[in-house]
Amino acid sequence: MSNGSTSVERLKVRLAEVASLPDESARSLPAEFYTSPEFHELELARLRGHWMCVGHVGEVREAGDFVATELLGEQLLIVRGADEELRVLSNVCRHRGNQVAEGAGNSMRMRCAYHHWTYDTGGALVVAPHMDERPTFDKADCSLPQFRHEVWNGWLFVNLDGQAAALATQLQGLDAVVANYHPADRYLVFLEEVEWQCNWKALFENFMEGYHLSALHPETLHPITPTRLCKKMVSGDAWTGYHAYYDPAYPPRGPFHEDLTEDERNNSPMYGIFPNLVVGMATNFTLFMILRPHGVDKVRIRWGVTGLQDAPESPAVTEYVNLCRAFNAEDEAKLATLQIALRTKNFDGGPLAPDDYEGPIWDFIKFLHRALG
Repeated sequence: MSNGSTSVERLKVRLAEVASLPDESARSLPAEFYTSPEFHELELARLRGHWMCVGHVGEVREAGDFVATELLGEQLLIVRGADEELRVLSNVCRHRGNQVAEGAGNSMRMRCAYHHWTYDTGGALVVAPHMDERPTFDKADCSLPQFRHEVWNGWLFVNLDGQAAALATQLQGLDAVVANYHPADRYLVFLEEVEWQCNWKALFENFMEGYHLSALHPETLHPITPTRLCKKMVSGDAWTGYHAYYDPAYPPRGPFHEDLTEDERNNSPMYGIFPNLVVGMATNFTLFMILRPHGVDKVRIRWGVTGLQDAPESPAVTEYVNLCRAFNAEDEAKLATLQIALRTKNFDGGPLAPDDYEGPIWDFIKFLHRALG
């Protein structure tokens, strides 16, 4: 057995040991889980079997809208077809394997710039210059493969290996938590792609715990959602979260949907859908982050905001995005130093704070054990 294989097996055993601890003895993972290239490769292989978020339906609202993106090394093309159907196609030309499209835009034809093989919005090959001179060539054999996908409350998920159980049934419990916030009716008003210098798991964990809100964000988030008011959410096998309650001294975060209860008007459900979508659903706006591992110490992030009104240029959107930028910058800086510190050989994990503050991290660790162990 190679040294890499030995390392992975050792870490799988350690993961099982940590995940089997009683809840009152919950611990964080040792440093090596965030720095081992071999364990990272295991993660990439196993995560192909799970539903992973790739985008939001607001990116492809009109027929012909497309977005080229990437997930676990797979080149993907999200397309709203001429028939209004949403598809996730392979963004790899069936000729010599180049990318069919780049960026985002609107077109009923997608043409690979290498040799001008051209596909329609359903993935069918419609133009292949000079290939009719080859008698055995058949366009029908060269359609772009489609990936299985589901839309849940506006977010688009893909299952790369096509074998996962239906996503909607796995999230029924979470549906009940967020129903009155009407996430599916919120409009995409902002989207940006960035890269942070940390392991993807560290960012998932950071978003999913309220323990750091008052310590790391004294001016941005502490006045709104202080650590002391966080309450663990009832979670499921496919998701976790907590409720970030608002400080009574902070102005009401309206406008409120008429369905929100008094309790719901006073907290933001902060939830994560394993393994790569994290969401902060405030009463007026929603912040989301789609995490894409990019090496053991880097994560590419598609982060955005949805709102109750289709008004991306409004002052309210600008104000909320600026708030998000401010606390994101604080998180990014601290996660970069965390990644540096985790290169140590002398950190075997530490005790997690009580459930209301770090319980979602414990849920995430148990998910990792189920997915990787």
